[in-house]
This record gives sequence, C-alpha cells and structure tokens, in this order.
Amino acid sequence: MQPRISYITLGVDDLERSVAFYRDVLGLPTEGIIGEAFEHGAVAFFKMAGGLTFALWPRESIAADCGVAVGTPDSTALMLAHNVGSTEEVDVLMASLPDEAVVKPARKLFWGGYGGVFTDPDGHLWEVVFNPKHTA
Repeated sequence: MQPRISYITLGVDDLERSVAFYRDVLGLPTEGIIGEAFEHGAVAFFKMAGGLTFALWPRESIAADCGVAVGTPDSTALMLAHNVGSTEEVDVLMASLPDEAVVKPARKLFWGGYGGVFTDPDGHLWEVVFNPKHTA
C-alpha cells in the first residue's frame, strides 16, 4: 500500500453554510452540492493540489452511511493545516476571515515558522502556516 491520503471528508451540520464558507471565504473551487436527490447523498467536493479531494458531508449522513450514532462535535479531535509560501500569505489569508473565525492570530512560532489558527462554521480547526523548511 502506498502511504497516501486521497480524500478528507469533514462532517458538517449545515452543508450550504459550510460550502459557502469554503467556496466564498477561502476561495476553494467546487461544483457545489451534488447528490441531493438521494437520501443522505448531498455532498460537496473540492479538488485540491496533489490529487487530494476535500469533501463536506452532513454529519447525519456520515452516521447513517456508516451505521453509527451522530457524535458530539469536538473541535480538538482534528486540526488541518494549510502551508503557504510566505508570512505575507499567512497574513492575507487570516485577514480575509471573519473576525469570529480567528482563534489564534498569526504570530511567529517557537520552531521558526509563522502561522495562525481559524475555525470553520462547524468548529473544525485550521492552521495557516509558513514553514521556512517546507515551502508550499
């Protein structure tokens, strides 16, 4: 098996609100919500660099599909990161966010990088970071 992640799917409570955030605020390209004709089928896909697909799917749909109970959201269970090419890119992205989304403003990090943290409408944490040892 090749060590690779092809899809990352986040469970969301309001698919339309979350799609609007990722499309309109973060600028991620998407064809929008598809699969609405099917019970538990509504989902949105975002094609990312490197062949990764990022998806948003209602938490109730994930639970129904997998045969598990809908759990309590926990913003500390997962943190995603977006590495950019400069401290200026971090600042631009962080400045584009609604004030209420910023969890931790951009700042110099102890290990030599620069970054900030924001939350999406469902509480998923994202770090926007410039890592001088790993350019975007």
